Amino acid sequence: MLHDPPKTGTSERSSETTRLQTGALLIIAFAVVLFLLVQARFVLISLATAIILFSLTSDVINFIARQRIGPFRVPNTLASIAAMVLIAAALLTLTSILLAQINTVLVTTLSYAERAPSAVASLFAWLGEDSELAILNALRSVNVSNYLRGAASQASGVTQATVLIILFVGFLFAERIWFETKLLSLVGDKAQAERVGKIIQSIIHRVNYYLLVKTVISAITGAMIFVLAQAFGLELATSLGIITFVLNFIPNIGSIVATALIALVAHVEIGDSTTTLAVFSIAGVIQFVNGSIIDPMLMGRALRLSSFGIILSLAFWGAVWGIPGMFLSVPIMVMLLVVCSHVPNLRPFAVLLSREGLPESEKMLDQPIERDLFGQDSKRD
Repeated sequence: MLHDPPKTGTSERSSETTRLQTGALLIIAFAVVLFLLVQARFVLISLATAIILFSLTSDVINFIARQRIGPFRVPNTLASIAAMVLIAAALLTLTSILLAQINTVLVTTLSYAERAPSAVASLFAWLGEDSELAILNALRSVNVSNYLRGAASQASGVTQATVLIILFVGFLFAERIWFETKLLSLVGDKAQAERVGKIIQSIIHRVNYYLLVKTVISAITGAMIFVLAQAFGLELATSLGIITFVLNFIPNIGSIVATALIALVAHVEIGDSTTTLAVFSIAGVIQFVNGSIIDPMLMGRALRLSSFGIILSLAFWGAVWGIPGMFLSVPIMVMLLVVCSHVPNLRPFAVLLSREGLPESEKMLDQPIERDLFGQDSKRD
């Protein structure tokens, strides 16, 4: 009996067509998501910040709820309200301080506008007189007032974002008590819902720990830069300390910008190359010790992210959301690392995102639930 030969060519063409269609759909989906991320950036940045602040206060709420006033225990509702009031007060205070320092920097920059080009151009005197003159002419052609107006208009949006973040956090607190019920209804399986809840708790714990360590290191670095600026008699010592504190939340690039900024201010104010070099060197040593030695030592292996992955995340979210995206890049990367660690098909991405190729294991999944940032048992009654 004769048999028809298998139609391998047709099946191969069909499989290739399916792969092309899948690839095209993925590209279209990525383009649509990217478009939505850019167009709704203000709301999404505020929402992402609110979620991070909400997760950051989860341990605070549990800590307050465990406290006792005599024989009485603080109700969870009262603890949530207290945490909400603390968040609102802290955000409004930080916003007012930041806007005041931005205003100080802008006003001072206007007073430096005339002598700054000459001071900066003098840094390139070693290239020759012609090069120094060309750089001086280029700097003088820059309209500083336009840039300052743009910076002032962006700074005014900080207050609006703060109010929106407070509203988002308030609604998240209102939904907090129903989260486990919603998660169970969404997943449908109790065991799977508990596993998803543990993954979420792991994300919250690791992001909180990252922010806690980063805040402490950034505060110490900012204080040391303030002392350094004061020692050299710089007019913007307070502003430089606060700006250094804020910039250090941007991985890698923030510390470089902060170091270059204090050196530039020192050169414009003092005008002596030797002093500028001394300020630059001391600030560089401070940033290196705090950022490259103390910071990784405190972070521990659980948060040892790939340096190349951090740069990619920084570049992507910086391009999509600008400077706020740079601040959020590492928390987003931590979230992706934890999620990819517990999804079998995505675990290779977790290996790439981790520094030593050792992402979180299933055994580590239970650890964040046992203790909070205050070192106390989160399950204790």
